[in-house]
Amino acid sequence: MEKSSSNETQTLTSKKALLDCTEGEDCKENGLLVKNPKSALKLVEDGNKVHPNQGDKGEAGQISNGYSVVQSPVPCNGIGDGEDVQCTAPAATTTTTTSTACGVEAQPQLLELEERETWSKKMDFLLSVIGYAVDLGNVWRFPYICYQNGGGAFLIPYTIMAIFGGIPLFYMELALGQYHRNGCISIWRKICPIFKGIGFTICIIAFYIASYYNTIMAWALYYLISSFTAELPWTSCKNAWNTGNCTNYFTNASITWTPHSISPAEEFYTRHVLQVQRSKGLDDLGGISWQLTLCLLLIFTIVYFSIWKGVKTSGKVVWVTATFPYIILFILLIRGATLPGAWRGVVFYLQPDWQKLLATEVWVDAAAQIFFSLGPGFGVLLAFASYNKFHNNCYQDALVTSTVNCMTSFVSGFVIFTVLGYMAEMRNEEVSEVAKDTGPSLLFITYAEAIANMPASTFFAIIFFLMLLTLGLDSTFAGLEGVVTAVLDEFPHVWGKRREWFVLGLIIACFLGSLTTLTFGGAYVVKLFEEYATGPAVLTVVFLESIAVAWFYGINQFCSDMKEMLGFIPGWYWRLCWVAISPVFLLFIICSFMSSPPDIRLFDYNYPYWTTIVGYCIETSSVICIPIYMAYRLIITPGTFKERILKSITPETATEIPFGDIRMNAV
Repeated sequence: MEKSSSNETQTLTSKKALLDCTEGEDCKENGLLVKNPKSALKLVEDGNKVHPNQGDKGEAGQISNGYSVVQSPVPCNGIGDGEDVQCTAPAATTTTTTSTACGVEAQPQLLELEERETWSKKMDFLLSVIGYAVDLGNVWRFPYICYQNGGGAFLIPYTIMAIFGGIPLFYMELALGQYHRNGCISIWRKICPIFKGIGFTICIIAFYIASYYNTIMAWALYYLISSFTAELPWTSCKNAWNTGNCTNYFTNASITWTPHSISPAEEFYTRHVLQVQRSKGLDDLGGISWQLTLCLLLIFTIVYFSIWKGVKTSGKVVWVTATFPYIILFILLIRGATLPGAWRGVVFYLQPDWQKLLATEVWVDAAAQIFFSLGPGFGVLLAFASYNKFHNNCYQDALVTSTVNCMTSFVSGFVIFTVLGYMAEMRNEEVSEVAKDTGPSLLFITYAEAIANMPASTFFAIIFFLMLLTLGLDSTFAGLEGVVTAVLDEFPHVWGKRREWFVLGLIIACFLGSLTTLTFGGAYVVKLFEEYATGPAVLTVVFLESIAVAWFYGINQFCSDMKEMLGFIPGWYWRLCWVAISPVFLLFIICSFMSSPPDIRLFDYNYPYWTTIVGYCIETSSVICIPIYMAYRLIITPGTFKERILKSITPETATEIPFGDIRMNAV
């Protein structure tokens, strides 16, 4: 394993007696191994050939991945003289000692050496990644997208997009995080500093998501609390919130379902939980629902105490939140398969429409679905992988977790459509009429209604909404952990010892940012953020990330890093995906999104034209960090314009590579 490094000081685990270094020998003392200056010279020169603009080698810099960057013993005249170096250093510190040919020895600079936290067990990491990737979208979005785009035929473009786009990007982020051991902001100092704005963009996007995604969980919590009754409240038309159009066809077979009929489940959701009738739209959101506010407060309290201590605590919580949904999905699948008419739903779900494969939008939907399902670009995979052991097999992890994610989406389709087939049988309608609800409405109206009319409805309602809560919670843990890791790694001297306080401040900020979604018109705000806050912004982030890694940092350097970490170089398929196929895949989705702005409609409310402008402002407010930081970087960097460009695209700090008990710097 060849290393070109600007640093030849490595830490050892054992303390050694004070020794004098002689020419051609190494000096071991107080837990440090200092290479002889003459033998270090060649490595330094080799490193300069590879990275001619590798920052300022004349001073030691500390980076925030738990190790320290220590300057090399480089002669000031460029010629080593082989003079002896006295090695003295306290055991718990790293010493910077410069031996020069001018006969001047710099004073040692003491830097603290702190080990980075790691996962207690490998399964903690795997379950955290699976819990992050498998969220509410797997349950409601994939089944809807699948039947809308050709049923079983949709699995062909979905699989192709997963193989050539989603999984390679997923693997790339895990490898980057594990090798460089940093969050989404500070990692760019080691890859391509001019792209550091990507990290700030990710943090803003995560804040937007936390501001609306947790409100959906507050709705689920409200449903869960309401389920602890002998008769579920969305089965009757005799409640205060019901209207004259409320039609309960389950209790009375003689009642005919008409185009004006509204189910009691829909009125419970819209008129009791959301109370949208008390809002005129986005220009008049109305007051704040105190019930939902309390539910959201409880959600954020759970989130805080799950992540405040780091991955040691969140890694234990996901043993429940990541595994419980699979138990419930299995129970609901068995129950759904035994319902009358279930086969109609399965046929509708999987019946292939091969003509759909000729439509461009089907391939766009497949690409978008696999991308948002696996979730690169949110900073979470970088953060989680940064807490792995250096030689962990992240290649195997990427294949296992991405496969589990895709299979979960597929199985969730059976869970949903067996119930939709049952409802179509009860209403005497086509499945397509029953399945017209999308997004949260599919869960809170259609599925809730079906559950309410099953035997043991209270039991199935409780476990179903518990499942939704756990699906959402571990995704929230992951999203906020991505922000926490990024900020703590970027500002270790400010927040390194104050993690609990930073997490508390972040949770409070997210709660305050969610207040507009807790109003009577909050559902309209949630829909607006869902459409604009993540889509093209996250796609742009990952597109630039793939370009920066493959073309600026260099695909050969990236593969060399992975060989040091995993023991093998990725094959031609992975390299081809990272260099060309995945960026084209992302550019294809971005152009499709931008060419056709979403036409947003929720319930009977058509969004006014100005909401498109507001949506683009939300989207731009995060992405704007990237060009702003690029301009800032070029302005503060000294030299000619060409020199500024070269310095801005050259890694400015080295990455420390654990080598047994020794940690070596890799440039």
